[in-house]
Amino acid sequence: MGRTAEPNQSWWMTSEPPVPRPELGGDLAVDVAVVGGGITGLATARELHQRGVRVAVFEADRIASGSTGFTTAKVTALHGLAYADLVSRHGREKAEQYAAANQWAVDHIAGLVDPERLPAFTYTTDPDRVDHIEAEVEAARAAGLPATTVTTTDLPFPVAAAVRLDGQAQVHPRRLCNLLADGLEIFERTRVVDLDERDGGVVLRTEAGHSVTAQHVVLATLLPFDNMGGFFAKTSPVRSYAMAVRVRGPVPDGMFLGVDSPTRSVRPLRDIDGLVVGGNGHRVGEEDDTPAQYADLERWARDTFDVTEVVARWSAQDYSPVDHAPYIGRSPRRDNVYVATGFRKWGMTTGIVAGRLLADAITGVENPWAPVFDATRADVGGSAKDFVATNAHIVKPFLEGHLGPREKRCTHMGCVVKWNEAERSWDCPCHGSRFGESGDVLEGPAVVSLERRADT
Repeated sequence: MGRTAEPNQSWWMTSEPPVPRPELGGDLAVDVAVVGGGITGLATARELHQRGVRVAVFEADRIASGSTGFTTAKVTALHGLAYADLVSRHGREKAEQYAAANQWAVDHIAGLVDPERLPAFTYTTDPDRVDHIEAEVEAARAAGLPATTVTTTDLPFPVAAAVRLDGQAQVHPRRLCNLLADGLEIFERTRVVDLDERDGGVVLRTEAGHSVTAQHVVLATLLPFDNMGGFFAKTSPVRSYAMAVRVRGPVPDGMFLGVDSPTRSVRPLRDIDGLVVGGNGHRVGEEDDTPAQYADLERWARDTFDVTEVVARWSAQDYSPVDHAPYIGRSPRRDNVYVATGFRKWGMTTGIVAGRLLADAITGVENPWAPVFDATRADVGGSAKDFVATNAHIVKPFLEGHLGPREKRCTHMGCVVKWNEAERSWDCPCHGSRFGESGDVLEGPAVVSLERRADT
């Protein structure tokens, strides 16, 4: 069971048929084992395969069935107000690395699938936030992106100011993943539940009891299930909502992200003469009325555009690192285990970047973008307050999990799970694991199902 069992399936999942691949039927030995069949895992495997490395991908459900299949699918190096923040936290040089890596990813994807190219905008409707937009333009330009400040857009409402970055793109993520997967050795319905680093390599164990021996392992599972790197304590799990809507009349020409609260995301969806709209993000397990998030988003969409039909609705999950830079590379306290996590909802480009960075690290190629993504960095520095705030959220559910009824405990670290009515799932507010109604794992870092509950 996995995200394909979710009651709310994305447009991407329903509009592109799956290409079934076999389960792992026995033990296997490869050079590199990639755990996770989303854009990150597939991009990594493709890079390695093209370099002559024997690599196999292991996916617990179907490829592109995790966050990749539930994204809004914007392909852009413009990540909200990322660059001013990166300069402040990490310095100009690392902001330049981040910009170069993500713009390379935009162009790389364009070379694979010939996507629709269009501008990306980060906007505010609040005159008091114009200085934030101007600061972002300055930082993005200093990082090497040709960003500009504009005060008019194609949206059907006025903006106070916006960052504009031309030459960006949008894609169908499942189609992209099917392309990346072509020619790769992939095993679906194969959940990896444990790893053991020994004898200069790594042995993985699957839920079915098979073993996979590899020289290197890549954990491309949104958040690594291996706790050795401590990423569960350095990231926050966040859910957000989206829907595909058919509209009457022309749609805005561009991809848009508002920085006001609640966040609003808009991009064209040519397949249905409509839009993908998104927003209403919150920490996993901390929203009492999840159906109201869909209702609020639909209300805004209908108030803003001439919506004739809601074609699909879905929610997605990602992790935000405390210092706002993704973790990509060798995992701390490991020799042959590599990770990619903390993409802050920008996995379409960052997943492609991760594929190049991880393949380079494994094959001994020095990559100029690597420092900003260093997964072994330990000094939270100016992010200490964010680190404390991130982990303060887990204290109550963690204590309740260890003092309360055992059947309510997440199998990752024992926190109390919370019922999510909109998605019909049990969600862990500590580290974002999610379970179906019967307790089967929907997404990790948990890899073991909840005990079946009499009241579900």
